Formats: sequence, structure tokens, C-alpha cells
Amino acid sequence: EVQLVESGGGLVQPGGSLRLSCAASGFTFSNFAMSWSRQAPGKELEWISSINADGTIEYADSLKGRFSTSRDNAKMTLSLRMNSLKPEDTATYYCARSRTRTYSWNSEEYWGRGTRVTVSS
Repeated sequence: EVQLVESGGGLVQPGGSLRLSCAASGFTFSNFAMSWSRQAPGKELEWISSINADGTIEYADSLKGRFSTSRDNAKMTLSLRMNSLKPEDTATYYCARSRTRTYSWNSEEYWGRGTRVTVSS
């Protein structure tokens, strides 16, 4: 059974940093593209970043430079480092596994339950 479990969310002050993790199980992690998305209260789901099986990474233009995605295939873990956080980054953050080795729009097949991030003073 494919499982994705996000962790690392919480309350952080504006300008602060957080590192989110996504622990994967039930599949060969190294064979699939992974991605991060977020959903702010009252807003639609927003794609943040993807990382292919070969390590190629893409970011949403609006988040490039502040967010950094990585994967550790040995630990079957996906990570998202978020810097210079803003109140508008407040959202529930989700990791997802794609159907194939390469990410493409709407290729997510499995989703975690999310971890909530609140950016507030």
C-alpha cells in the first residue's frame, strides 16, 4: 500500500524557515517523480515543486529562490525547505507521487494527508 506522510509543519514567524518532510512507503521510491503542492484556506490547490526520478527539479515561478526540494532515495523521503516565509505561505502542504518517473501536469496519483504551516507573528 502506497503511503505518504508529511511532517514538519507548524507555526513560524514571518521571515522564518521550515523544513517539511514526506516519508514514503509501499513502493520503490526512486522510480517515481514526487511533488509538493499547497492549499491555503479558501483557495485552490497550488503546485509548488516537482522532482523527477532522475533528480530534475522544477519550481513554481513565484516560489523559486525561497523554496528548495530534495529527495533521499535511500531514506525514501522527500523534503521541502522553505525560507523567508510570508503570511501568504500559510497553507496545508501536501506531497504526492506521480504515475511515472517524470512529472507532468496532473500526474499525481497518490497524496499524503498534508501538514499545516502557519506563518504569523
